[in-house]
Amino acid sequence: MEAEDDSAEVLQMPPLTAGARRLVEVASELFYRHGIHAVGVDTIAAESGITKRTLYDRFGSKDQLVAVYLQARHQRWWERMERRVARESESPVLALFDSYAQDSESSDRGCAFINAAAELPADHPAYRVVRAHKRAVLDRLVELLGPGSASHQESVAVAQEIYLLLEGAIAHRGIDGDDQLLRRAREIAVWRLHDRSLNATAHR
Repeated sequence: MEAEDDSAEVLQMPPLTAGARRLVEVASELFYRHGIHAVGVDTIAAESGITKRTLYDRFGSKDQLVAVYLQARHQRWWERMERRVARESESPVLALFDSYAQDSESSDRGCAFINAAAELPADHPAYRVVRAHKRAVLDRLVELLGPGSASHQESVAVAQEIYLLLEGAIAHRGIDGDDQLLRRAREIAVWRLHDRSLNATAHR
C-alpha cells in the first residue's frame, strides 16, 4: 500500500455548522445503505430537511460531501477503536477485530471504505480518504506490534498478516451477512500472535 503525503491531514474533517453536520449524518446512512452513486443530492436534501443550496454552500459538491462522510466515519470509528485498545492492555491488536465485530455503527454491509473504493475512481477526492484510512489502520497495527519485536521489519510483516485477516473478514461480513469469518479471523490472529510470542521467547 502506498503512503499518502499526509494521512492525518487527509483524514481531518473540516469545521462543520449544525446544518452541515445534519447533512453528513443523513448522507452517511444513505451512502452506506444504498451506495454512493445510488444516492443523489435531492434525496439527501429531502431526508435531512436541508436545502440543496445549503448542501452546495457547505460542501461545494457531492464529491466533497462523500469525502467528509468518510472522514467522519473514520473519526468516529478511530475514537472507539482507541478506547478498546486502551482497555486491552494484554492483547491490544485484538481490539481491532473487536472494533469491527462490536462497533456501534452498522457494518453489516461490510467496510464502508472498501465499498466506497469499489464505486469511486482513483482521482476522486474521497478515494484519498479511503487510502489514508487503510494506511492508518496498518500503521496502528505496526505500532501495537512494536513492543517486544525482533525488528521493525518483523512488526511490519506480522502487521500485514493481521491486516489482511481483518480486511478479508470485514469484506465477507458484508457478503455473508454474519460474523463467522470475522470470528475465525480473530482466532487465527490469536494463534499467530501466540506463535510470535513463543518465537520471541526462544530467541532471547
